[in-house]
Amino acid sequence: MPSSKDPRRIAILIPAYKEDRVILGCVESCLSQDYPSGYFEIIVIADEMQPATLEALEKLPVCIVQVKLEKRTKAKALNEALKRFDHFDVALVLDADNIIESLFLQKINGAFLNGYEVVQTHRVAKNMNTDFAILDAASEEINNSIFRKGHVNLGLSSALIGSGMAFEYKRFKAVMAEIKAIGGFDKELELTYFKDGKKIAYLEQAIVWDEKVQKPADYSNQRRRWISAQFHYLILFWPYLSSAIKSKNIDFCDKLFQMALLPRVMLLGVMFCLSVLCSFVDLEMSIKWWVGFGLLILSLLIAIPRSFYNLTLVKALCALPHVFILTLFTMLKLKGANKTFIHTQHG
Repeated sequence: MPSSKDPRRIAILIPAYKEDRVILGCVESCLSQDYPSGYFEIIVIADEMQPATLEALEKLPVCIVQVKLEKRTKAKALNEALKRFDHFDVALVLDADNIIESLFLQKINGAFLNGYEVVQTHRVAKNMNTDFAILDAASEEINNSIFRKGHVNLGLSSALIGSGMAFEYKRFKAVMAEIKAIGGFDKELELTYFKDGKKIAYLEQAIVWDEKVQKPADYSNQRRRWISAQFHYLILFWPYLSSAIKSKNIDFCDKLFQMALLPRVMLLGVMFCLSVLCSFVDLEMSIKWWVGFGLLILSLLIAIPRSFYNLTLVKALCALPHVFILTLFTMLKLKGANKTFIHTQHG
């Protein structure tokens, strides 16, 4: 429930690399919060922003931290801001393309009043104007249903997304200081908290709108960054698995299992191809593969909200073969992806 009782001091951290087209919309939504004005501060971490954008931001009640990073990463940008401030209770991380509802900070405050130390909010699509955006939005909601709400209902931790995340400030600052991630810093952040036995809550009623990728090139760039980070941190944290099993750290083990899975569209494509192949080789085995493929599709359809069920989704699903091929080629080009900053253009 929303709460402005005993308000926490919240730092809204917004890393913004060349985000001139979307940053003002994000800041305006933050300024429209129904929350005591003296208890939150908007901190824009500006990297290579246009002078006109900086001039517009300077007219608003926000703090601008300008950074010039030789090898830029989101983690480095956040650390540049974190080391300058110590007086906050909560750190809220947003992307520059995010928009938050007016009661967002109240709901965050309520969660921390209830004793949570790490909270992931409900990220939904801001745009569904192309087939790729619709599929990206549907994928996000599947993750919300399975890896966030579903996990929490089972007594497990929610997965982090990368934005719309809130943390107890001092602990977050200490953890971030040790993170050197180039891509997928949220994966390292998540596994670090799990390794230390921390729980991550899911705040379904706190809505943050996020821009979805619209073009094949943007999709490939984004997935290359995500998939590379997924396998990089799987390998990096794998040595801790045995101790996690001994200590019954279920959240850590569960996260490593998730990271060992193929991307969802690849799993669908591979199961379909194997089902077709088995139909020509072994009919009895093919039935098992087709049943498994059907159950996978059913589980994903159940995880998609009813509001998505319309003709536009059906049309977007026709693009799945294209998405499968893009993802396949993306996986073949992962070498070096986790050593290079890959930016997804917004707006």
